[in-house]
Amino acid sequence: MTDPSNLARRGLMLIMSSPSGAGKSTLSRKLLEREPDMAMSVSVTTRPPRPGEVDGKDYHFITPEEFRQLRDSGGLLEWAEVFGNFYGSPREPVEKALAEGRDVLFDVDWQGAQQIAQAMSQDDLVRVFIMPPSVEELHARLRKRAQDPQEVIARRMAQAANEISHWPEYDYVIINDDLDKADAELAAIIRAERLKRHRRTGLHEFVRGMTREM
Repeated sequence: MTDPSNLARRGLMLIMSSPSGAGKSTLSRKLLEREPDMAMSVSVTTRPPRPGEVDGKDYHFITPEEFRQLRDSGGLLEWAEVFGNFYGSPREPVEKALAEGRDVLFDVDWQGAQQIAQAMSQDDLVRVFIMPPSVEELHARLRKRAQDPQEVIARRMAQAANEISHWPEYDYVIINDDLDKADAELAAIIRAERLKRHRRTGLHEFVRGMTREM
């Protein structure tokens, strides 16, 4: 009989969103360090590489024509234009990873999350919103993080209000008032989601084998 600890499963798509300064990047980094088999979705972009960036690791750098072909053929799960450059999440490597039982992490805003939800089966998605503990704490984090002028911080706070308004679209909300606690909650979410029946593709054969022996 199959070892129940080695049952095949389908991978999941972990979508994480938050306002700037809520701690999503730190939580994502800790997660990837703890979960070496989890892949970060690498976006395609039409902008040129910046110093130190590596093609295939930081981004897949492609031409505008290549981007249009991917987008128009349904090869992107989500895409956006930012300051005249295009960015998007390629579909093919994600679908391959899921079929092989590997999880994929997406660091996107609410608009990207909506596009991915429209492009993929809901059974593949796990949406987590990272919430700051308070407006005051978010403002303090934005002030500490960079030497930005006050008008830039004010703009980011306004953007944060818009981001936060979309929290009901997510499956889970983590209030990041303590990094270790938030990290533990994220780990618990992933453990539970991996055990969901519809993702455990080897479960059917396991149960059939068990019943044959009865």
